[in-house]
Amino acid sequence: MTAPPAPSDTPPAPAVSLAGLEPLGTLRRRWAVMIGALLSVAMVAGLVHELFDHGLAGLSRAVPHSPWFYVFFLASYFALPISDFVIFRRLWRVPAAAFSALNTKRIANDVLIGYSGDAYFYAWARARLKMVAAPFGAVKDVSIVSGIAGNLMTILLAAVALPLGWNLIEPDLRSTILWSLSIPLGVSAAVLAFSRRVFSLPRRDLWFIFVVDCLRLLIVGVTLALAWAAAMPSVAAGMWLFLVAGRQLVSRLPLLPNKDLLFANFAILVIGQDRTLSDLVAFTAASTLLMHVAIITIFGMVQGVERMTAWRRAR
Repeated sequence: MTAPPAPSDTPPAPAVSLAGLEPLGTLRRRWAVMIGALLSVAMVAGLVHELFDHGLAGLSRAVPHSPWFYVFFLASYFALPISDFVIFRRLWRVPAAAFSALNTKRIANDVLIGYSGDAYFYAWARARLKMVAAPFGAVKDVSIVSGIAGNLMTILLAAVALPLGWNLIEPDLRSTILWSLSIPLGVSAAVLAFSRRVFSLPRRDLWFIFVVDCLRLLIVGVTLALAWAAAMPSVAAGMWLFLVAGRQLVSRLPLLPNKDLLFANFAILVIGQDRTLSDLVAFTAASTLLMHVAIITIFGMVQGVERMTAWRRAR
């Protein structure tokens, strides 16, 4: 008969409570929450710096009296988040709450480093949209197609605007503009050449995104031109459309230094009225920044109330 084993002097290992182990999915989602919080803080700091650095100067000089300026300005401002909502509504059936995240995405891209807003929206989708298994591919494709649409629109506008305003551009800048045009053209051509390796969405969805982005660019240009025409009715709306084309062209060209100053000087050469026009351009830029601040504040308050309500229900 085998003797029972002698008792060991080593104390047994303490039992591990499974309730204290955090699920792996929660650990994976934590980085998304941290990225969203860091980007929100950085956006607020960037907006405050922009406003108090030079943005409020435009507001203090000339405020348009026509209410149509503000109507068309708001239409121009919300064209981007609305178009993004239409796109992701088709791709993911996102709820209405996604409109807040898409506005934050737009503000982060404007104020912080380029495509930081896309990183924020990717983190938002990972944390909240459980029905989306891999949102990175869709966010990436939407950003790339949006860039291609912007590059194509820039090239088309250059074909229209440059011949009309060629003599108004300084000779030293002409070669820089032409070289700058080759960059978006080359990038778009390279992406399209390797489209099967770059894109993950079906071609039908890619065409839908492209059409929506082109319509959005058209709406932004027309509504901004109408807003400026309402503020300065002495200038024909057609001239403002020409200037909006020049603004889009200047903003998309990568090699041009001091783009805002270049556009302002170009607009003054075309229209004249340098003080009034420069005040209007400054007012538009400052109004955009103030809208950013208002959107961040409103949506931040709404999210704070929702979190407080959820916390009280959980108690």
